[in-house]
Amino acid sequence: MAETLPLFPLGTVLMPGSSLPLHIFEPRYRQLTVDLVTGAVPAKEFGVVAVREGFTPDDDGLAALHGVGCTARLDDVRRLPDGRFDIVTHGARRFRLLDLDAEAKPYLMATVEFVPDAETPGLAAELTPMLTGAARAAHRHYCSTAWKTGDWTEPDADVEPGTLPHVLAADCLLTISDRQSLLEQTSPIERLRMVRALLAREAGLLSRLRAVPAPISTYAVEHSFN
Repeated sequence: MAETLPLFPLGTVLMPGSSLPLHIFEPRYRQLTVDLVTGAVPAKEFGVVAVREGFTPDDDGLAALHGVGCTARLDDVRRLPDGRFDIVTHGARRFRLLDLDAEAKPYLMATVEFVPDAETPGLAAELTPMLTGAARAAHRHYCSTAWKTGDWTEPDADVEPGTLPHVLAADCLLTISDRQSLLEQTSPIERLRMVRALLAREAGLLSRLRAVPAPISTYAVEHSFN
């Protein structure tokens, strides 16, 4: 069933279960924040969808946006003296974008349908513990290889297997395309496989980059005998 949501297009992909802090400065999104706080927007929830590179929603409409986004629920808000806001949200529900309305409110309104996970067959469900462990191991390896060494935390043990890939991906440097593919995948089993493969790929790339000797500075060579 179609529903309407306020829409906040961004240059990133919001994942269910992940945190998204935002600094609100545009007048239309200040109004959205006020509407969230006062209850004019039900459930303190709005939609976040990634903008396609080279497009703008104001000029290109639906063509500027990826087809699947995620709702953001307001957790905390701090009003600044000049009327801006700092807010903290978390990703909640995936939705498919059906239509846009730029006239009803100062901000975009979207017609959406929510996207549930596909049912997992019994035999595939038996793989969940193994794939969950493999995804967590890939995340640990990525973090130990990346700049985050010594400065990262393991996701809580009670994170649902269906949400875990989104939480792991949000914690790592992945392309918008990779994140969008994870967001659009409706099979929890396939998401676990996908995030494990993505993090293993990125850890491998980081390892190879670290193995490349740093180039000798031309400036240093030319002036070393002066």
